[in-house]
Amino acid sequence: MSANLPKQRNLWFEKMMAIIATVNLGLVLFDLSYIPWRNFYLRRLPQITHLYDSVKGIEPHRETDNYLVTVNTLKHQVSQTGLRSPQVETQLAELRRLSSDLIETNPFAAVGKSGTLEKIKNRMRDHIHQESAKRSFATFWSQAYLSQKGWYKEINFFDKDIAPLIATNYYRHIGENGEFIDNFWIIDLPFVILFSLDLLARSFYIKRRHPGFSWLNIILWRWYDLLLLIPFCRWLRIIPVVIRLDQAQLIDLKSVRQQANLGIVTNFAGELTEVVVVRVINQLQSSIQRGELTHWLSQKPKQQSYIDINNLNELEAIAGILVQTIIYQVLPKVEPEITAIIHHTIDSALNQSPIYRSLQGLPMVGDMQTELSKQLTNQIVTNLYNALVKTSQDPVLAKLSSEFMTSFSAALGSQIKNSNILPEIQSLLLDFLEEVKLNYVQNLSTEERSQILEQIRKPRTQVTVEPVVSSKSSSVISLREKR
Repeated sequence: MSANLPKQRNLWFEKMMAIIATVNLGLVLFDLSYIPWRNFYLRRLPQITHLYDSVKGIEPHRETDNYLVTVNTLKHQVSQTGLRSPQVETQLAELRRLSSDLIETNPFAAVGKSGTLEKIKNRMRDHIHQESAKRSFATFWSQAYLSQKGWYKEINFFDKDIAPLIATNYYRHIGENGEFIDNFWIIDLPFVILFSLDLLARSFYIKRRHPGFSWLNIILWRWYDLLLLIPFCRWLRIIPVVIRLDQAQLIDLKSVRQQANLGIVTNFAGELTEVVVVRVINQLQSSIQRGELTHWLSQKPKQQSYIDINNLNELEAIAGILVQTIIYQVLPKVEPEITAIIHHTIDSALNQSPIYRSLQGLPMVGDMQTELSKQLTNQIVTNLYNALVKTSQDPVLAKLSSEFMTSFSAALGSQIKNSNILPEIQSLLLDFLEEVKLNYVQNLSTEERSQILEQIRKPRTQVTVEPVVSSKSSSVISLREKR
């Protein structure tokens, strides 16, 4: 119970730090979204803009703010003296002048909101049905137009469609470095200090457990925590936050990690397989072009480049194993089929003989033919099998067979080398290897990833195959064991 207590305390500490990192990430994401989404916050959550504008160095723009103040003054004046009063005409003339200045100076451009001014001009053009934005505003802020269309109707249009767009404009201070003022670092600094102390404490703890580690290796051990300290690209903090939440067991990313690892390993394995296969094929093509085909055929490799690990001709050893297997295991099982083939051959040969056809009319000749063919077949099969067995057991015959194979390989290699067919064979082999590289290797690289992942997930079944070799091939087996 006491051993689990430190683990529980450590888990609670990890959870607390993960939650703090998540809160910090939330503030970072809000800060990154504030300027692009300020219009949304202004309409839905105006209290937030009143508090956070100072963090971004934002204050109301004097020109657009004065425009809205003048409109409010006009509303108050109309309610006091009526629309036809000289005081109202003075306010309308001021608004016409401010509208012209608004279009000419474009106070929205400094903060990248020129599109808002274009939207304002388009709405006013559509409302007045004129092509010129200046004339549209001049017409709108006139006693004749407001009296004809109705004061309350027109001022409601302005308050609903124009005033909210003008209110979105703002002025943002610029620092001495030429960039906009951004005081988010003041909010972020306590978190950075906390994460720095946490990384420092973890580094000392790792150093105490692994004294041989350098400080660079220790810092790289927790490389993702460095993303919590950098003052730029703060959105990268999502990486350490997700890792900390997983370590604190607040979220489970095991399946995500496994899927990502399988995807990476699958892609790497596909590329590696393609490279290995292409390298092997290229090596074979280079060997053929260097003229090593005859050495392969004669089993006399170049001493300076070929490495023999057991002083054994592997092809002869394999041939010996196959011969022993065929004689002692395969032939006894297929003896009935061999007997039937030979029996049919003998019957066909007898039936084609003119003497035998002339004797078929005599009594008892048909039965004698059947019995004779059976005995002859059995005798041939038995003698042939005994000859094969004696050949495999006779050391003299085995030596003679080995010398025959060596002479045959040498003669074949010499004949191929001295004749004109070697270039043709080399050319065909090179073309064949190139086709393998272009077709099968390409298929390896384009294989569906889902199929590979499915095969990886399947439980692997290991099949153990034990060779069955008779005692007759013990000499060959002993050679293989020495390797």
